[in-house]
Amino acid sequence: MGAGTIFVVVGPSGAGKDSVMDLARRQLAGDKTMYRFVKRYITRPKEAGGEDHQPVDHAGFSELAATGKLALHWQAHGLFYGIPVETLDDLDAGRILIVNGSRAALPTFREVYGDALKVVLVTAPKDVLAERLAARGRESAESILQRLERSGELGDDTTADLVIVNDKDLAKAGDLFTNYLRLSLAA
Repeated sequence: MGAGTIFVVVGPSGAGKDSVMDLARRQLAGDKTMYRFVKRYITRPKEAGGEDHQPVDHAGFSELAATGKLALHWQAHGLFYGIPVETLDDLDAGRILIVNGSRAALPTFREVYGDALKVVLVTAPKDVLAERLAARGRESAESILQRLERSGELGDDTTADLVIVNDKDLAKAGDLFTNYLRLSLAA
């Protein structure tokens, strides 16, 4: 691996990962450093909302995986997610990558990216998560409860390099993430 770094942002649904990343994207837009916010391939239609992603159907996703177009992929919540293989070239070129990941896929991220990987956990108290998930209107109360049961911290064998508790001030959480990205580059 080259001198680049990949920051994988993980956390429970409703924690505000996409919102924190969007704020950082806007704050870093004029920066001369090569930051790249990676678009994941997801078997979810574009109009379904959520993060800006590359929508793909199941057959297309299978083809991407079979032809080596994905650095890694995983399944969660009935969807398939994939990270483009170009991220490996970006790291070799010394770029700074930011990607929305999955806590369950962290072992695979570690296998693929090794020491270039930094983990950022965005979280919030369960009552805040429940309120945000209900406001989305995409899931039943039962589905929300199931998500909340899975919303615990990272497993014992995985540690986050940065933990952001996004429970009140989104701007503060976004600033914390942006400053961490900039400080990591200076280190």
